[in-house]
Amino acid sequence: MAKGGFRGSMPRGGMNMNMLKQAQKMQQDLLKIQEELENKEYTASAGGGVVTATVSGKRELMAFEIDPDVVDPEDVEMLQDMVIAAVNEALRKAESAMAEGMSKITGGINLGF
Repeated sequence: MAKGGFRGSMPRGGMNMNMLKQAQKMQQDLLKIQEELENKEYTASAGGGVVTATVSGKRELMAFEIDPDVVDPEDVEMLQDMVIAAVNEALRKAESAMAEGMSKITGGINLGF
């Protein structure tokens, strides 16, 4: 190592105050967006709208509706498939909204949210 140690652009004390303030603002913005997105609800349907699922941004199932006309005791498997499809699509919507919201703040840097 050369004499004098590190000669980068950073001052001796670590991050400069401007960078620290920017990092703190980004953290506050991230928390705000995350809270807003967690409080939203995301809805998806399957089977042409006969099965509808609503999840929260916290990825919790909030509501679920089945059109009574499609309940066929002879074909429970089809109904189960529609339930899975509707819930998974609603979860994908919530996940996508969270990733999009975080990306706006981080400029596309993946922070693992």
